[in-house]
Amino acid sequence: MDPLTLVMLAVLALLVFFMFRNGRKRQKDTLALQSKMVAGADVMTNFGLYGTIVSIDEEENKVALEIAPGTIVQIHRQTIARVVEPTVVGDDVVLDDTVDETAGTPAIVGEPEYGQRTETEPTDDAASDSTSVTDTNTEPKKGDA
Repeated sequence: MDPLTLVMLAVLALLVFFMFRNGRKRQKDTLALQSKMVAGADVMTNFGLYGTIVSIDEEENKVALEIAPGTIVQIHRQTIARVVEPTVVGDDVVLDDTVDETAGTPAIVGEPEYGQRTETEPTDDAASDSTSVTDTNTEPKKGDA
């Protein structure tokens, strides 16, 4: 056999190997999802709908999904994309020992959350400079989210 034929057979063998490997991986993921799908589990569907499983009909492949209190929809079992795990709030929040008099709770020290509005006060240098312009308007500007 010439070397080109051997290389082509090797590439074909690699393609077949990866095809079977991908199929087994997908099958394992599907079985893991099916084992997590029980009544009471929070899930997300393929089309982005979140809800809680009320019941599963194995014979007709239907799932009763509660999307709001008292609102139950019937969907096909295969449209459930994933089981939503509860998110844990990060442990990196540091509480200050000082107490906020208005709220009566410890103040949180650190950076604001993404998108959170903060009130910034001008520094002493900016306040004493007569040429600086400070914006005292608290209304959101046109590009603010």
